[in-house]
Amino acid sequence: MRIGILGRLYPASAAATINGIMARMATAGATPVVEQGLARRMAEGGHPVGPGTGLMHTAADGRLDVLVSLGGDGSFLDSVDFIGRAPVPMLGINLGRLGYLSNTRLEDVDNAIQALVDRRFTTEERALLTLQGCPGFDAHDTALNEVTIHKRDGAAMISVHAHLDGRFLNTYWADGLIISTPTGSTAYSLSCGGPILAPNCDAMVITPIAPHNLNVRPLVVPGKSTLTLNVDARSEKYLVNLDSRSVVMDHAPALHVRRAQHTVKLVQLEGQDFLDTLRNKLSWGLDVRSGMGGR
Repeated sequence: MRIGILGRLYPASAAATINGIMARMATAGATPVVEQGLARRMAEGGHPVGPGTGLMHTAADGRLDVLVSLGGDGSFLDSVDFIGRAPVPMLGINLGRLGYLSNTRLEDVDNAIQALVDRRFTTEERALLTLQGCPGFDAHDTALNEVTIHKRDGAAMISVHAHLDGRFLNTYWADGLIISTPTGSTAYSLSCGGPILAPNCDAMVITPIAPHNLNVRPLVVPGKSTLTLNVDARSEKYLVNLDSRSVVMDHAPALHVRRAQHTVKLVQLEGQDFLDTLRNKLSWGLDVRSGMGGR
């Protein structure tokens, strides 16, 4: 089995940890294949990759069976962009705190690697969003979590005129607007008051960021919808974000957000469950008055 390795390598001390994980993969009978940029940063940190480790520039030339993202949820989102349309399942191993996407803990890495090698896992397809009308992203025009329109720095709020499937929906006077997938409903959208959706829901969430009108609330729309956005910004420039990637825009033609035609496959190991992750991250079932768990 060829297991791809990708990560941001922050802090630099993580290089030793990553080398240790790759050694465990080799011991389990897998061939680790490291993204070239990560391999270079590891060498600069004094921990070059060992012999027998493959290198890849793209997911295609890595000829991968599975891709492992090392780091947090930000690293995982980078890995989704790296995979692109390649049908390679992804697993996130968290090098810090438990994440929603990188939900395999470092102390469980040996069991996770053996499960990958033995192919004792299932895959779950997650929807992506695609953005049209914003040339700054070129071919990297998809997002697993969300598409966000946002004002720049201390600029005045922006006006976003939104049409849903060709019909006028609303004008949002706000700091910005989030369009999230079910996967992204537990990310930026949640912090702005949006609802949590189960990952297999066929829907998108439209969530305003600090709206001027307090009666404007998050809205769940069908996943097959097309959202058309026209932005007015007093400062003439605003930000468009796809997950962790961002470009500065001026008064451009309409932006179109819809579900992408392809999906991303996430590895589900035995004992991993979305509800378990929610309870761990949000402390559901925990009586904060006594520190005792409940049911």
